[in-house]
Amino acid sequence: MSQIKISNLSFTYEGSYIPVFEHVSLQLDSNWKLGFTGRNGRGKTTFLKLLAGEYVYTGSISASIQFSYFPFTITEPYTLVLELLEELAPAAEQWQIRKELSLLDLDETIFYRPFATLSPGEQTKVQLAALFLKENQFLLIDEPTNHLDKKGRQIVSNYLNSKKGFILVSHDRVFLDGCIDHVLNINKTNIELQEGNFSSWYENKQRQDQYEHAQNERLRKEIGRLKETAREKAAWSDKVERSKIGNHVYDRGYVGHKAEKMMKRSKALEQRQQKAIQEKSALLKNIERADNLKLTTLPPPSNRLVTLRDVQILYNDNPANQPITFDILAGERVALQGVNGCGKSSILKLIYGEPLSFTGTMKRNHHLKISYISQTSEHLRGTLQEHAYQQQIDLSQFMTILSKLDFSRVQMEQPMESYSMGQKKKVLLASSLCQQSHLYIWDEPLNYIDIYSRVQLEEVILQFKPTMLFVEHDQQFTENIATKIVHFK
Repeated sequence: MSQIKISNLSFTYEGSYIPVFEHVSLQLDSNWKLGFTGRNGRGKTTFLKLLAGEYVYTGSISASIQFSYFPFTITEPYTLVLELLEELAPAAEQWQIRKELSLLDLDETIFYRPFATLSPGEQTKVQLAALFLKENQFLLIDEPTNHLDKKGRQIVSNYLNSKKGFILVSHDRVFLDGCIDHVLNINKTNIELQEGNFSSWYENKQRQDQYEHAQNERLRKEIGRLKETAREKAAWSDKVERSKIGNHVYDRGYVGHKAEKMMKRSKALEQRQQKAIQEKSALLKNIERADNLKLTTLPPPSNRLVTLRDVQILYNDNPANQPITFDILAGERVALQGVNGCGKSSILKLIYGEPLSFTGTMKRNHHLKISYISQTSEHLRGTLQEHAYQQQIDLSQFMTILSKLDFSRVQMEQPMESYSMGQKKKVLLASSLCQQSHLYIWDEPLNYIDIYSRVQLEEVILQFKPTMLFVEHDQQFTENIATKIVHFK
């Protein structure tokens, strides 16, 4: 066990005038299992890369252990997995490698496959195994769940829970609860550290926010009362002081003393008022706004929008899925579940209208208007204004939704290619929320999306009850909003 000491850390990207971090000081234990949370674009990945030594910064980071970052680039992707693991962790015995892969539910047959031929989820597991096989390492794990299905997330969560010594960036609430013992959270003004899992931290955060809101309201009323009372005392003092003038006054000293006493009370009230103002100014600085989103759906053209009977997608005459049968009725929110590669995304694309080959029967209402969010967002380029024009959505509504999803004015003026993955995904979500549709098809919409925004999306869906078809591996999100679950074999 050793300490990681971060002192007075400051960092600003070249060409920018807005610092990402200013004078951050933390002390971490190398045995902790830290979950790292915060709004998209706050600098979580930047913080990990600062620890990894990838950027030049001011301040100091001292540790007696090595930092290893996930994910990392495999320079020879067609190397066999066993050879790759032996190269990345040369001190590990083969039995240790076998044990590590077994903990991640990977069969030994994977040893003799080139790394490039593995699924993204399998590649994630192999990379994690390689890093944990090294000695004297503190792992910086950046969003490992994006290519993992529900079962894979549970396996990796259990695996990480059996380890120690890492910082884990993730927005999956159930996943975090299963494997961390401390929480780092990037607020608007600082980075806070708290012992416990995500749920205990989130409960404390909500309690603190409620306390600050109550204190803010109390102080607001108190400041108003003190201000009015001080004004009245000062006015009375002036009135009494003016009453000394004239032949009718027999004891001007007494009257002056009375006026001075009232003025002193006024000054004391003003001092209390300033103290209350200072106390109030310290509140609400780290309150995360999660304003309610809005969604306008179109009246359904019929009760049964889509019907699938024994549908199989074909790629080069090879089936991508087992035959699947289900309906989408007006008002339903249908979640497709199954392991990676079972054909869920292909079914979404088929229903959306992509010209895929298939067998079986699909019927879709001819008047159906669909809003679709794809898994990927790398295609986003240019300005938000250009995107709104291309998507034929109202620019003002689009910008309002992005603002509610924590986009600042500065971010709105930047080109989309400079956005983080989470910010790009929010652009797609905001676009979809602006589109008046009968059916909303979302393919893994929460990848990279921060926890506060996930809650906002849950709330808007539960309030406006759109008809939906979606794939999402965030267990809590699916449990909260799905009205029907279709399981793929």
